[in-house]
Amino acid sequence: MSVQEAVRKPPVAKKPQVAIMNAIHDLPVLVARDLGLFKDEGLDIDFVTTPGMAQVTTSHFVKFDSIFDRPLDSVYNEGGIDQYRMCEWGIMKRAVEADAQGIRKRKIVALGAAMSSFAIVVARDSKAYEPEMLKDQVIAVTPNNGSHFTTLKMMEGFLEQQHVKVTNAGTMPQRLKALKEGKVAAVSLMEPWISVAQKQGLRILIESHSTRAEAAGDDLDGATLKKMFRAQARACEVLEKDPTPYLKYLVAETGGLLEEKDFQAWRLLNAPPTPYTRERWDDTYTWTVKWNMTVPGATFENTVDNRAWE
Repeated sequence: MSVQEAVRKPPVAKKPQVAIMNAIHDLPVLVARDLGLFKDEGLDIDFVTTPGMAQVTTSHFVKFDSIFDRPLDSVYNEGGIDQYRMCEWGIMKRAVEADAQGIRKRKIVALGAAMSSFAIVVARDSKAYEPEMLKDQVIAVTPNNGSHFTTLKMMEGFLEQQHVKVTNAGTMPQRLKALKEGKVAAVSLMEPWISVAQKQGLRILIESHSTRAEAAGDDLDGATLKKMFRAQARACEVLEKDPTPYLKYLVAETGGLLEEKDFQAWRLLNAPPTPYTRERWDDTYTWTVKWNMTVPGATFENTVDNRAWE
């Protein structure tokens, strides 16, 4: 082959690489994969599984002062993932700070499908009966991820900012262990671990749904994202009708502590991905900066890209 022919030859297209982590966040993706909904859209996707805080097998210990060395983030930074989702504030923090740190860029490309459930849980014999009673008491969270942000959102309605105390006690099963040993006053859990806590007789003080955001690199085009989000939207319709066939993914994360009959499926809530609006950006970014969860100075224009809807 001549040099000219080699130059003219189009590059081999790489399959989009999509992350799968905690089932509660990624259930619409799992359903769309299992039912062939991505293939119906003409997509051939590589699904990349990374450890998450909900999985009993996870040994990775995250830190407050670093987010980009976590398993999912590390894989994305090295080009092993093109698109992923996590809590809205976590995606925002990463999109804002990656550029400043010279790490692979990512943009917020949608408000995501999974409205994941989180709860603040205390021991059965705790003297805390409502959130205000946790004033200056330590709550275990995953730093700079959904349980952290959602805990602050839930608690700020009861306590002033300086009286909300959080710490890191590891994964969901590790923080439950810390709670039972009296090392923390409360823990922030997501499903399936809320159902585990209920089965074990622990007390739920408050709970809320928490929206995902979708992130992608600049090399994933809008047409592909549109098809991906359309497949997720169809998966949400399936889950709304009957999530039972897919509870196995959630129950499996507990390593045998939960059976499908014990899982509180009424907590599952999913909705089609939508554009990330400027109003949403303004409200969420202002709140995140207020809690010192990300750096100031970012804009809607350099952080959000709704190309899937163009």
